[in-house]
Amino acid sequence: MSETLSSPQKKQHNFRRAAILFAGGPAPAANAVISAAATSFLRNDIEVVGIKHGYSQLIDFDGKEPLVEGRDYVLVDHKMLGRTRNSQGIMIGTARANPGKNVSHPSHLNDEEKSAPLKRVYEALRSIGVDLLISIGGDDTLKTANKFKMFQERLPLDAHRIPVVHLPKTIDNDYRGIDFTFGYFTAVDFLAGEVRNLLADAEANQTYFLAESMGRSAGWLAYGVAIAGEASLVVSVEDIVGKYRDIEEVVDPQTGEKTTRPVMNMDEVIPRIVATITTREREGKQYGVIVIAEGLAEFLPSSYLEGVDRDDHGHINISAINLHDVFADLIAKEYNRQTGRSRKINALQLGYEARCAKPHAFDVMLGSQLGVGAYRALVEQGLNGVMVSVSGQLQLEYVPFERLVDPETLVTVVRYIEPESDFQRLTRFLETYVDQGDEHR
Repeated sequence: MSETLSSPQKKQHNFRRAAILFAGGPAPAANAVISAAATSFLRNDIEVVGIKHGYSQLIDFDGKEPLVEGRDYVLVDHKMLGRTRNSQGIMIGTARANPGKNVSHPSHLNDEEKSAPLKRVYEALRSIGVDLLISIGGDDTLKTANKFKMFQERLPLDAHRIPVVHLPKTIDNDYRGIDFTFGYFTAVDFLAGEVRNLLADAEANQTYFLAESMGRSAGWLAYGVAIAGEASLVVSVEDIVGKYRDIEEVVDPQTGEKTTRPVMNMDEVIPRIVATITTREREGKQYGVIVIAEGLAEFLPSSYLEGVDRDDHGHINISAINLHDVFADLIAKEYNRQTGRSRKINALQLGYEARCAKPHAFDVMLGSQLGVGAYRALVEQGLNGVMVSVSGQLQLEYVPFERLVDPETLVTVVRYIEPESDFQRLTRFLETYVDQGDEHR
């Protein structure tokens, strides 16, 4: 048994150089993760390189031109890491380049053309002596890490393997395998402060604000912002059930076959929002803030989505829709229909300004533990193909990729807020109470 004040014992290993790569959108405490991970490897005699701007430099590597230090990657040392755990931004940058976008089934990894970007990433890393990879990012980056591991499993037996671990990142907090992702609470607090400011403005002017919160797939961020920001109502994708949900028949643009997709029943959703406004008016409150999650855009009927494109990961281009403007207009019209009066709904979007906010202590602690966990997983435990997670009092856990990714589609499973869970019910207890009979007055 070691003394409690003793430094962790060094583990015997044959690793020379670890690479840290960050991909996807920023999140508070990103540098806590990077710094803690890099420090752990450096203190145990493993060099660290920070790959700059995600996969964007690696995906085009052809072996003719070498990766350039300073442009494509940086050598990380203790001096560079000084007092960085609480800093803002991402010290190695980020990008959304996706080397696995053409691989949607394990068999595609046997196709040289479809797997070529993954091969270029592998060869680029090996060209600078990397023999460990720490991937930091959201669920799309987790998919890429899994595909990179599977690609290497198909290499010749004598080929050098690069073990990979993934550290979960998203302010959306919709990650399976971990309770809360780093940056979530900082983002919630920052955006809740914005909502409280809007609430004071709304009360002074006797008006309403409709705030569209980030949160593409699930409502964790929107709900957290509404709870901490004291919003009058929050609506997210988890709420589009029962009478608020409809089915629409569409034609697949690739196959031409008819299929169906779930959509919002706008004739129920919009009156429900208006019911909050009219209920508050009867309570003597002529103001409020309503929060909606940006992921509701995926549930808009097709008539609202004409001409809207999708990204490399198949996500709809939410910025092209202006969901908050669409909802504000519909709410104003429905309010006029019900009451015969006019009411302006001020619409705005919240989210991007929170992604690089100064991290709170909890996120720094959580991020630091995940970073240390990368070292402990790869070197102390000798693991490969795991996501580092924590539970309880920052107790480390290592979740195999196979438990997080569908083995056939290679797609990750979104973690939604569970219906009728205590977290969801908390919001319903705190927001304006609405009698069901008031929804279609």
